[in-house]
Amino acid sequence: MAEQKKFGDVPKGFDDYGKSDIVILPVPYDGTSTWLKGADRGPDAIIEASHNMYLYDIETDSEVYRHGIFTDAPVREKKSPEAMVSAVRSRVALHIGAGKFIVTLGGEHSVSVGAVQAHGDKYPGLSVLQIDAHADLQDEFNGSRYNHACVMARVREICTIVQVGIRSMDACERASADEERVFYAERIQGDRKWIDRAVSLLTDVVYVTIDVDGLDISIMPATGTPEPGGLLWYDVIELLKRVAERRRIVGFDVVELCPNQFSKQSDFLAAKLVYRLLSYIFIDKK
Repeated sequence: MAEQKKFGDVPKGFDDYGKSDIVILPVPYDGTSTWLKGADRGPDAIIEASHNMYLYDIETDSEVYRHGIFTDAPVREKKSPEAMVSAVRSRVALHIGAGKFIVTLGGEHSVSVGAVQAHGDKYPGLSVLQIDAHADLQDEFNGSRYNHACVMARVREICTIVQVGIRSMDACERASADEERVFYAERIQGDRKWIDRAVSLLTDVVYVTIDVDGLDISIMPATGTPEPGGLLWYDVIELLKRVAERRRIVGFDVVELCPNQFSKQSDFLAAKLVYRLLSYIFIDKK
């Protein structure tokens, strides 16, 4: 079996598990996607792109890799979405128990459920910030309660949620949405205060789930369920920066990248987003 490629071109000694504060967990699962397939190739694409990224971050004047970044072997459970969620929960819980900060790389959005479950077990009062084009609030879809269209319905059973960038949902989802906690993409355009309102709705301890289709298709075309009218780069990183400043982010995931072999900019954007958010989270721990 080929050796697992590590996230970032991290110098030797900063990628050892025992010395690393951060664990990257790939979950190449794409079992319930309903349109474009290929999200199972997302984790590898992000990791490959990360090797073309400078490890010094200008904005934070930091090198977060110095906290140690270990890349774990992928979770490859594919028997069923339920089995995959259970496997992710177990692996994430293992790393949490070892005192690590875990970044889960999908794969489709259903992989987030197991990661949130594990963090919910560890952190009472957890809330989840979702960046996404889709509400993902359906109780069941195509015969499964763990379909990617149901992920936030399952997460909402664990903790409170705040949804940002939403611009696509079924009528049944609109009826069940908590309108105070949904920041529709069309309504936040030109609103300078929406980020403060979104952050105020989060608890002190936060998990962040980032579906890349939450970003506008002009900068993130490589996703299985694209929607026009999304967030741009500085919208997203300003939101994440303020959450990191005002709340304690205890874990996050980046999911739904569907790589295009002829266009690598989406892969690099996702890798840079992972590294920038880590830089925000660990900036006060230099």
